[in-house]
Amino acid sequence: MTNPLIYVVSDSVGETAELVVKAATSQFNPAEVMIKRVPYVEDTATLSEVVSLAKLNNAIIGFTLVKPIMRKFLIEEAGKHDVEVIDIIGPIIDKIQETYDLKPKHEPGMVRKLDEDYFKKVEAIEFAVKYDDGRDPRGILRADIVLVGISRTSKTPLSQFLAHKRLKVANVPIVPEVEPPEELFLVPPEKCFGLKISPEKLNHIRRERLKSLGLNDQAIYANVERIKEEIKYFDGVVERMGCQVIDVSNKAVEETANVILNLYHRHS
Repeated sequence: MTNPLIYVVSDSVGETAELVVKAATSQFNPAEVMIKRVPYVEDTATLSEVVSLAKLNNAIIGFTLVKPIMRKFLIEEAGKHDVEVIDIIGPIIDKIQETYDLKPKHEPGMVRKLDEDYFKKVEAIEFAVKYDDGRDPRGILRADIVLVGISRTSKTPLSQFLAHKRLKVANVPIVPEVEPPEELFLVPPEKCFGLKISPEKLNHIRRERLKSLGLNDQAIYANVERIKEEIKYFDGVVERMGCQVIDVSNKAVEETANVILNLYHRHS
């Protein structure tokens, strides 16, 4: 007797169907069951061919076809030739639709798209961490968005928020005593955003920050004149860069992020 054969048919890659079939065959001696994947099926002619092969080889067909017309055709065609078929995700889709009155997309490859979306988000978050606070200027030219601002203008939380939108963000602190990296002046202006804040608001934020660290809130870091000096220097840098400037004085991180996203997508 020849080894049992299962055809795995899918309108996408076929990974889901194959994993389910492998899980089932693992309950037997896996070496005794052969699996042949037939991916990216887009026409009924291919389905007819698979049914003919299954009939010839006394095989079973396990399938993940999300388009109702393709599912119906395969089930009917297999029935005509007494070939056993297993609809792996169809009944689940139908039950969700019936129980919750939701409309399925009937689009092949959605799991793969979701996986790709997840990994893009992870990659963007890792990028934001790696190129946070000007640690490595090489990330500036690789970034989708570059944020510049003086200390405590929400550069890091903004970078992380935008990373969750799958955008690679580098942020660079602007300090009068430190020459900005030359890469900043090579960034296309539409990809760069300067974060500006009022001296009074920043004075309050920095004083609270010093207190939380158990430090003297009268330190130079929170001195209004020092802050004005930093803002003046910042103004000069962003003018040289030609980048867009957003006043974050009275904005939550989410508000600033939405402004940036709207401006960024307008130029994309």
